[in-house]
Amino acid sequence: MMESASLLIFGLGYCGRAVAALARAAGYRVAGTTRAGGPGALRFDDVAIPLAEATHLLITAAPEEGNGDPVLARYRTEIAAAPRLRWIGYLSSTGVYGDRGGEWVDETTSPRPASPRTERRVAAERAWQAFAGHCAVDVFRLAGIYGPGRSVFDDLRAGRARRIIKPGQVFSRIHRDDIADAILAAMTNAPARGTRVFNLADDEPGASAAVIEEAARLLGLLPPPAIPFADAAPTMSAMALSFWAENRRVRSEISKGALGLAWRYPSYREGLAAILAEETAEGRAEQGEIGGTR
Repeated sequence: MMESASLLIFGLGYCGRAVAALARAAGYRVAGTTRAGGPGALRFDDVAIPLAEATHLLITAAPEEGNGDPVLARYRTEIAAAPRLRWIGYLSSTGVYGDRGGEWVDETTSPRPASPRTERRVAAERAWQAFAGHCAVDVFRLAGIYGPGRSVFDDLRAGRARRIIKPGQVFSRIHRDDIADAILAAMTNAPARGTRVFNLADDEPGASAAVIEEAARLLGLLPPPAIPFADAAPTMSAMALSFWAENRRVRSEISKGALGLAWRYPSYREGLAAILAEETAEGRAEQGEIGGTR
């Protein structure tokens, strides 16, 4: 890491906060935004000084319909003029690959977006990559994100998990902590200029139903009844239907090799087990505090 490295994160959401914690532990000065600001966060419209000081910039916000990338719409000129900027990271989606009929894609596969949402993603990727003559630009294409507080355990406990069966359909996914590890590794070992594309997806694409079954097993519950996709589809949102309309397997071998990483959680099995262990430990700690012990 360079001396006095400073990271500005546009979007302190689920992944942004995980990256912020990891970067601080690695010695970065970190600032981040939310739309309204608040504890530990800057307002989106109030980052002139942190942007001028930033050596590293991470964008987690999704492009908006009609307006494109919200950060570029507001700060394109300031980013181009940022005197210390060395690296830009943009969080995109493996959705840019479109439907591949269950076949594998990797970092060399050309995007083939099949919806307005993923077309906006590709446009945003290219807009950020235009800065590659000024600094390093890394595009991270993320599979389905899960982790503590955002997993199928929550749906099972709430009684809203649905075990939908669509033969041959698989989804790729990635644990939040593996995302943070990959971003920190890319920041720390970035070239002076140019652009790279990283796929962040674990090593085992799997059926949605298989993940629910494993989570139910870990909780000691019976899985919810199987529902054929044809029966579930009429009750799905347009967003959910768009996800189920695409079927692909995402490889990350090139990315892991370039970043020198092995995933902490190479499949949903390890990831779910770690989430449950963390939740169990937190529950015990809370009970100890309530009982007056430490």
